[in-house]
Amino acid sequence: MIELFYWPTPNGHKITLFLEETGLDYTIHPIDIGKGEQFDPAFLRIAPNNRMPAIVDRSPDDGGAPVSVFESGAILLYLAEKTGSFIPAELRGRVEVLQWLFWQMGGLGPMAGQNHHFVQYAPEQLPYAIERYVDETNRLYGVLNKRLADRPFVAGDRYSIADMASYPWIVGHERQQQKLEDFPHLERWFRTIEARPATVRAYALGPKYRATSGMDEAAKKILFGQTAKSLS
Repeated sequence: MIELFYWPTPNGHKITLFLEETGLDYTIHPIDIGKGEQFDPAFLRIAPNNRMPAIVDRSPDDGGAPVSVFESGAILLYLAEKTGSFIPAELRGRVEVLQWLFWQMGGLGPMAGQNHHFVQYAPEQLPYAIERYVDETNRLYGVLNKRLADRPFVAGDRYSIADMASYPWIVGHERQQQKLEDFPHLERWFRTIEARPATVRAYALGPKYRATSGMDEAAKKILFGQTAKSLS
């Protein structure tokens, strides 16, 4: 049994994509980040960076005590290795998956996240910041588009955790001020993943939780006003 600590954000969707693809038995513990539930001491013992998603594997392969994992990329890798799914066993294929997984974690996610913040949530419009992150998001879309010009998926012929990591960050392309039609190979890849039954199931989970929360000023203060004191 996998316990998933989740909220319907791009990083949260990465994990439900994997779990729905593999059929692993899992249960969701919602972490309403707009209400500050990520600072609950019990959650911080699992995810000391006070970010979701996180998991607890109640049946780890070594038969020992439950294993907890935080950081979405680490969770995808853990689950892929646990199931032997969506990551090649052979060296070269594995390297392809891992480098594009890290590309998403270090580039696409953070830059698109800053794009979201300054375009959607910042209390004042800062043209320099908006241009900086919209342009960098555009560059990263271009990198992915070029990568997909001669292969169906990010790491080659097979769908992998590299695709699951990147796809949720492309879902918000309109809010990121990007046009998919400007990136035909990326758009083809995006529509392919969008149509997968597991993707449909994973994204159907989101509205159930999102409907109970909102992005009011109190939520913004919780999300965007964190310092080291937030953990004390």
